[in-house]
Amino acid sequence: MAGSNAGKAARRHAKERQQDPLYDRELEDLPPEMRWREWLMRVEAVIFASAEPVSRKTLSRVVGKDCSIDLLIDDLGEELRDRPYELVSVAGGWQHRTRQRFAETIRASSAPTRGGAAALSEFEAMVLMAVGYFQPVTRGELSKVFGKEVSRDMIASLRGAGFLSSGPRSPTPGAPYTYVTTKHFLSAFGFETLRDLPDIEMLEDAGLLSRRVQAPVDVFDDVETESSDED
Repeated sequence: MAGSNAGKAARRHAKERQQDPLYDRELEDLPPEMRWREWLMRVEAVIFASAEPVSRKTLSRVVGKDCSIDLLIDDLGEELRDRPYELVSVAGGWQHRTRQRFAETIRASSAPTRGGAAALSEFEAMVLMAVGYFQPVTRGELSKVFGKEVSRDMIASLRGAGFLSSGPRSPTPGAPYTYVTTKHFLSAFGFETLRDLPDIEMLEDAGLLSRRVQAPVDVFDDVETESSDED
């Protein structure tokens, strides 16, 4: 089994080199310290330029095959310690974000910000949270959670903003579509995984959610099924 895995890894690296033969990932002509510094700057450049959190797989494309992404991220975090922005782990990747203590300063400046999440009403935010807890969940089930209708227009708006996508058909009569959250949902709310959602009992005690829908066995499975169909 070990030999098989090693063979697959070697073939993968060979394929990557074949796809982009001119890009030097290994930097073997540089001394170790300069090589590490170049890898560090490459990782920072990719994360800085990306509009979404950058995955480990993406970062591995610009550094050597034996380079530790985790150690690079640790070093980069240290370098940013005294900067007004930091490197955060969110939605299965890494992203540059302004430190919270500068939020008021940025608002006071009225400067346009990049990559801002769509403005949500309180009810839209709660619908998103409910999908996060109970996914895959139908629109009808969401309506039962809140005791009032969750409209098709609201679901379409949340899908259009990239927060939701369609899940599998429900086994209930009529087989309506279910809905699941996306990686953009995790990124916008600052979650690494669905396990970072607030404790559901706290929301119930506050009267914001009612567990009227039976949650799936593993509500934290990260389902992300893209579809343009509506229920």
